[in-house]
Amino acid sequence: MAALSFDDDDVISDINIVPFVDIVLVLLIIVMVTSTALVKASFEVKLPRAASGGQTVESTLNIIITRDGLLYLNGEETSKADIVGYIKLEQPKNPKMQAVISADQDVDYGEVVGFIDLVKQNGIDSFALNIERDEQPQTGL
Repeated sequence: MAALSFDDDDVISDINIVPFVDIVLVLLIIVMVTSTALVKASFEVKLPRAASGGQTVESTLNIIITRDGLLYLNGEETSKADIVGYIKLEQPKNPKMQAVISADQDVDYGEVVGFIDLVKQNGIDSFALNIERDEQPQTGL
């Protein structure tokens, strides 16, 4: 019977990549968890609650209106003029562009209607108002 023999002088030329992949996956999970926490913490918007909210709409234009009157377009602080400019630039490229308007519940109703009008006047026919789902429907008024 032949016995296997290993010399201590042989060079190990194989790279063990399993520990490297484990470390990279752990780092990826950490980045994913912290990035969502940072995005949620950066915009203080208390959305209105409703039990009968429809399905989630995929959006190509996200407008956020904070209680302090700050505007955000796709996550970046902006102004009404910049929103109009963005719509006019992107509308020819994507004729089915959709807008989702997220307004803090303390924002004046007229201001929200003004943003709906702003997007519709600039050619976006499809829009949605973002809400937080309420688990229990409210009965009676």
